[in-house]
Amino acid sequence: MKTLPERPRLSKNAFSALVKRAIARIPEEFRRRLDNMLITVKDRPSPELLAELGYLPDEPLFGVYLGVPLPERSPQEPPLYPDVIHIFQEPLEAFCQSEEELIEEIEITVIHEIAHFLGFSDDDLARLGYG
Repeated sequence: MKTLPERPRLSKNAFSALVKRAIARIPEEFRRRLDNMLITVKDRPSPELLAELGYLPDEPLFGVYLGVPLPERSPQEPPLYPDVIHIFQEPLEAFCQSEEELIEEIEITVIHEIAHFLGFSDDDLARLGYG
């Protein structure tokens, strides 16, 4: 009987290190624009956040960008607070079959959420292969 591989389960520190590595791999021209951005790792999205975004309670959410995208900002009224990206560890780990797949999904999620900050829509991202 074939056994399924165990899904990756990392410590919070190890998972955060993978998120930092994904950020470091983003081209400098984009990373430079993240100076007022907070990127955090959370265990999972709250039920309130899922509801606010129109997700079902058991629907997986890997990450979310909360803020005003750069193209929509007014130079006269800059944001008072940093924009935030949350990367959700438990849904990512539950989705992935291996640590290699987890690393890839973290990178895709980080790029996806930073792209929202830069003004890309979900349709734009899908056309680029990050949907």
